[in-house]
Amino acid sequence: MFRVVLLQCVAALLATLVAWALGGPAAAWSALAGGIACVAPNALFALRLAAAARRPQGTAAATFFVGEFLKVASTLALLALVVWAYRDLVWLAMIGSFIVTLKSYFIALIWR
Repeated sequence: MFRVVLLQCVAALLATLVAWALGGPAAAWSALAGGIACVAPNALFALRLAAAARRPQGTAAATFFVGEFLKVASTLALLALVVWAYRDLVWLAMIGSFIVTLKSYFIALIWR
């Protein structure tokens, strides 16, 4: 679970470096913000599931579904916050980094 979060961090940093090389500092900050908007909710979701799994009674399906709903809602809120707060936003860098970070799950599945 936490290996996927680590892989997402690496993917976000690589996307940020590529954006910086291709588009400069504004693109790099946009890519970093897009990556963080994906990584932060996933990390909190992983922590929530790990904490729920340590309970003696185990986890319920509702824990997963509520956590997934909160993850999606917080991802959308973070993306909206980035769009609202960052005036020099480079949309392609932010969305590209978000997609690369989000799709790093496939690398984790192959890696396993």
